[in-house]
Amino acid sequence: MEVINCRKCGRLFNYIAGAQVCPMCKEATEKKFQEVKAYIQAHNHCSMAEVCEECDVEPGQIQTWIRKERLQFADDSPIKVSCENCGAMIGSGRFCEKCKNEMSRNFGSVLSKPSDQLKKKPQPKPTDNKNKMRFL
Repeated sequence: MEVINCRKCGRLFNYIAGAQVCPMCKEATEKKFQEVKAYIQAHNHCSMAEVCEECDVEPGQIQTWIRKERLQFADDSPIKVSCENCGAMIGSGRFCEKCKNEMSRNFGSVLSKPSDQLKKKPQPKPTDNKNKMRFL
């Protein structure tokens, strides 16, 4: 274990893994998340500014929850984030469906290449036995 300062409040705490935030700040963030989630469920078509003002949360925190797919919005909701690849507006996650499919195809083609190469192993060259040491 390592003792570090919390990135939010500066308190010392035993850091094990994950975000460098103390347990009290994690708990406070989780309470804010539940508050934002309840507000969004009650007000379906609210804007990002409205949610930030009513729940006292930074827009960056809401975008983080959307990117981590903790918050999801309907297609007709005004709250969107941009796809990290092409910039299209999406309701949750990091990438739009088009980019996800493209990346999936690209990963599939990369993964299939090594197996093709394994099938075509070069034949070992015949060795010349004349120059080798022999035992009787």
